[in-house]
Amino acid sequence: MISDALKVQLTGHCGHYPSRRVGLIFVMQKLQEHYGGWLPEEAIREAAEISGVPETEVEGVATFYNWFFREPAGRHIIVVCDSISCYLCGCDRIAANLERKLGIKLGETTPDGMFTLLPVVCLGNCDKAPSIMVDDELYGPVTADMIDEIIEKTASETHGTRRAHDERNRPV
Repeated sequence: MISDALKVQLTGHCGHYPSRRVGLIFVMQKLQEHYGGWLPEEAIREAAEISGVPETEVEGVATFYNWFFREPAGRHIIVVCDSISCYLCGCDRIAANLERKLGIKLGETTPDGMFTLLPVVCLGNCDKAPSIMVDDELYGPVTADMIDEIIEKTASETHGTRRAHDERNRPV
């Protein structure tokens, strides 16, 4: 459940537009932050109420966009670009190396809740393929040798993560 102050802020944001629906993405982003990096059912209901968009449409938005999560995700999100440019430059080897290093498959979260590994269709970094993004930091061209360094650097960071993280929402 969100605080009255957050509800007022989000409702006010939607009120700045001719149609309250325009504010939906912003509302969902703020709710995802509030709920520790994901959108539980309660957040979908709240987003619908605040924006005036039916719950089914909010759910559609939540499942369409890569950066909305419907289940708890790791503190750090690693995405591997698998567009044609990255594929031709070896993104499958980069993904396999990440899977080995983290002990998970694409679409999974490490047991400690530190990393979620996901594929993404394009990072818009084709001239530096293959590319990955860790939180908000873009890397490319990435080599298998760089993976250990990237993971260690990210794991050692204690602040400035892309996502708010709430221990109670950490996957078990």
